[in-house]
Amino acid sequence: MKIAIASEKSNIESLICPTAGRAPYYLIFENKELVETIKNPFAVGSGGAGFSVVQMLSDKNVELVIAGKFGANMIPALGEKGMEYKEITGKSVKQVLEEL
Repeated sequence: MKIAIASEKSNIESLICPTAGRAPYYLIFENKELVETIKNPFAVGSGGAGFSVVQMLSDKNVELVIAGKFGANMIPALGEKGMEYKEITGKSVKQVLEEL
């Protein structure tokens, strides 16, 4: 399963970002191995970040997205792409991986 985790920084020791659409980074894992780090191009700017992030992650064949909180527009967009999501707060990326 390919998993994208919203992260405050570009490493697995970083905390999960509390916001999905505006997360500074997405760390993408396959079989719990880091395969890609993405600096989120939609982290700053005007509206529509959630839709754009979902499209970006869908293009990478991500099946599960983990972040602190997902916006009301991002949740339906994930559903349309057949992607699952989990809201997790107060943990590092590494801790979340270990619990999966």
